[in-house]
Amino acid sequence: MEIAEFIRTLDREGKLLVEAAAEAGTDAKVPTCPDWQVRDLVRHTGMVHRWATAFIAEGHTSYHPDGGLPELDGPELLTWFRDGHLRLVDALAAAPPDVECWSFLPAPSPLAFWARRQAHETTVHRVDAESARGGAPSAIPVDFAVDGIDELLLGFHARGRSGVRTDEPRVLRVRASDSDTVWSVRLSPAPPAGERAEVADADCEFAGPAAQLYLALWNRRPFPSVTGDSSIATLWREKSGVT
Repeated sequence: MEIAEFIRTLDREGKLLVEAAAEAGTDAKVPTCPDWQVRDLVRHTGMVHRWATAFIAEGHTSYHPDGGLPELDGPELLTWFRDGHLRLVDALAAAPPDVECWSFLPAPSPLAFWARRQAHETTVHRVDAESARGGAPSAIPVDFAVDGIDELLLGFHARGRSGVRTDEPRVLRVRASDSDTVWSVRLSPAPPAGERAEVADADCEFAGPAAQLYLALWNRRPFPSVTGDSSIATLWREKSGVT
């Protein structure tokens, strides 16, 4: 996907998130994040938006801490969120392609990284807000879901921080049934080693439509289908959280 597509997605998803938050109310529980109420979700996502904006707009070339969570609530919190979301969208849209700043996953450029990361960050939390509101969730396009699975399996879980590890070598296969895309992830005591390829010796397979797999891998939905060693699905649920 192109940078402009990620920015358009970020713009749309942030608006859907705050719309769902307003309809649910900031006191509402968030079923996909049981420890949160909607106010926690909005505060967190708005903080992340401002944190990301600072790298792009201010050009920080090393890690820079976030500004913390606001004490705002109710309509004032939603207005604060809308302002920060708009500033992030505008900063990404206005940034030169060669902008230099810190990032934390491999990407063609820092701008490509931040546009992609914030589009996925906001989409996952939009799903959270819609779970609090209830009703039918907004759709996630197949190509965007496939990209999000790439980011998670080949980016986040390739890092030393990943807790998805096994004492003995195991292979997890992830198959998106509506895109002919397959990932293989080799598990061991080391960080997971993933690739977009199919291997024959998988111990467990997660399969289903890309959007459902995307949300399941982010622990927002059950896996559509698990075949083989189901303990790997349990391991994923227990150890795959990203911080």
